[in-house]
Amino acid sequence: MPSLDYSQIPLTALIASLAIGYLLGSIPFGLILTRMAGLGDVRKIGSGNIGATNVLRTGNKKLAAATLLLDAFKATAAVLIAQKLYGTDAIHLPGLLGGFAAFIGHLFPIWLGFKGGKGVATYLGVLLGVFPAMVLVFAIVWLSIAKLSRYSSLSALVATLVIPVVLWLIGQPEAALVTAAMTVITWAKHKANIERLISGTEGKIGQKG
Repeated sequence: MPSLDYSQIPLTALIASLAIGYLLGSIPFGLILTRMAGLGDVRKIGSGNIGATNVLRTGNKKLAAATLLLDAFKATAAVLIAQKLYGTDAIHLPGLLGGFAAFIGHLFPIWLGFKGGKGVATYLGVLLGVFPAMVLVFAIVWLSIAKLSRYSSLSALVATLVIPVVLWLIGQPEAALVTAAMTVITWAKHKANIERLISGTEGKIGQKG
């Protein structure tokens, strides 16, 4: 792969990729889809979150799956747009920055008073756009922890910890740094889940009530 001289990156391309990434990431698909389906405001049920997990609490599995996919793909789109803005040689860092901006947009959308989702689906979307193989690593870790613990939140948190380590070990320090930042933010957004995990009150996969 040809190396990219980052000193030659146009400032306008950087600003454009960050702005586009943020705006894409801030599209609240969970809120839009539930309203279109006549299910009201998803922020008024469950955790009040706009992500797929809370959409699932409406009882509509297809809507939750659509939310998950769209929240992931908006980050992937941000990655691909950033790559195009920087040129075909710009595979890693520029794409990661565009994806990171989408991740931030999802968590802190300007349209919703900066109160968005928790970022797991969008995190996956960034990986899909830049390092697709990492999605498989994430899935393996998530499924393994889920099988052992039956906690969806714990599975996602552990998977986000593993990804930066794996990227570092395979010689991708830039990706490791960006995903590590995403991991820290994801953990911060899961503060309530972590507290419930510690206290033993976190709901398990398949648990009702």
